Amino acid sequence: MELEALAAILPPTTVAATALGVLVVEGVVLAAVALHRDDRGALVGTLLALLPGACLLVAVLFALGPRPWPGVVLALAAALPLHLLDVAARWRRRP
Repeated sequence: MELEALAAILPPTTVAATALGVLVVEGVVLAAVALHRDDRGALVGTLLALLPGACLLVAVLFALGPRPWPGVVLALAAALPLHLLDVAARWRRRP
């Protein structure tokens, strides 16, 4: 019974949208700091780290909301190569 009450107060799409918003704000702040320091490598690393998660959150929003299912597939399809690029970049930077 508590889960239904919680879902009525705070729908899952609101939670996912809030998480996506926080992730975007974090990305903007970290990108601004990297640009202020003139550190393009940190900017690319930040984007590679955040974009796969953003794609997954977009997929969740498409899956939970009244949106067409190809959006879920496209968001998931975008997340995988971005994640692989992030892993490859981290692999090259390891000590």
